[in-house]
Amino acid sequence: MRSLPVLSSRAPLQCHGNDATAAMKPGQMPPRSVRLSLTDRCDLACVYCRPHRQDGYVEERLDLAAWKTMVHGLVAAGVRRVRLTGGEPLLHRDVVEVVRFLHTLDLDDLAITTNATRLEKLAQPLRDAGLRRLNVSLDTLDPVRFERMTRGGDLRGVLRGIEGAVGLGFDEIKLNAVVVRGENDTELESLVRWSWGRGIVPRLLEVMAIGEGANLKDRVVSGSEMRARLDHVLESQEAVREADRGPARYVAARHDGTKKVGFITGTSDTYCKGCDRLRVASDGVLRPCLATNDGLEASEFARAGDAEGVKQAIALAWTMKPDGDSFKGCTEPSAADVSMRGIGG
Repeated sequence: MRSLPVLSSRAPLQCHGNDATAAMKPGQMPPRSVRLSLTDRCDLACVYCRPHRQDGYVEERLDLAAWKTMVHGLVAAGVRRVRLTGGEPLLHRDVVEVVRFLHTLDLDDLAITTNATRLEKLAQPLRDAGLRRLNVSLDTLDPVRFERMTRGGDLRGVLRGIEGAVGLGFDEIKLNAVVVRGENDTELESLVRWSWGRGIVPRLLEVMAIGEGANLKDRVVSGSEMRARLDHVLESQEAVREADRGPARYVAARHDGTKKVGFITGTSDTYCKGCDRLRVASDGVLRPCLATNDGLEASEFARAGDAEGVKQAIALAWTMKPDGDSFKGCTEPSAADVSMRGIGG
């Protein structure tokens, strides 16, 4: 195996042949979940994600053939759950083909996170291609506020896309709302009830100090405060995680046990310990953690059709994953230098 470029302040890592697996930390499990950032492009500029619409994009992204090789290497390395992200993944010209290919691999889970600006057109083709689950980012139901928070977005098209997706047979649709104090924190109940009324699972996220979010530290609404504001509609029970479904903790609705609200607390209560998630940026860099820019370049193998090389690169990259006992995610200083748009959230 060729030496790989390591994007890190740590000492360069090199590994040859099957020695890559041996380089993993004692007792460390391989990654089981991956977020593929198909593109770093986005048609919105949300206030907690990017500074403006002209903040620059990578020069070379992986094409469809390279993504297929990358995924073969990921599956060979032990990955069982795949989520497509961006930027905005529905901007990728081959997003439906990527889903169709992933559907052939008998994964445990196949999902996508989207801002829904193009969902009206693509929801049906994505479902037909085999997409199982859908996460929609929507922070407000007020069109003026939506335009302000996204710096120019049109809420009407987004809502049409979401309404169109409901009833298409997705296993699950979730709504992700980043709660910003003084902006949309008065909408918690309306977002929750709107979601419940459509069979959507609402999830409320704390602002995380990643990239532009670091400028909003004084506008964080904690998960505990969100829950207190919703106390009259939620059961008095401990919030619990769902197995193999990420960091969200859920509480059932008081009036209907089939409905629930999720809380994602990346700032007040970090969840790094036990993380099994790897990220692959649109340029082929393997990113073992959301909150640092450390990574390992694997595009050479992906473009060459070398899935075994990708597999070995993944094992090597995984050794760079921070220790969840001492590393506290987006509360670490390194998080402020990360582009949320570029890594896919």
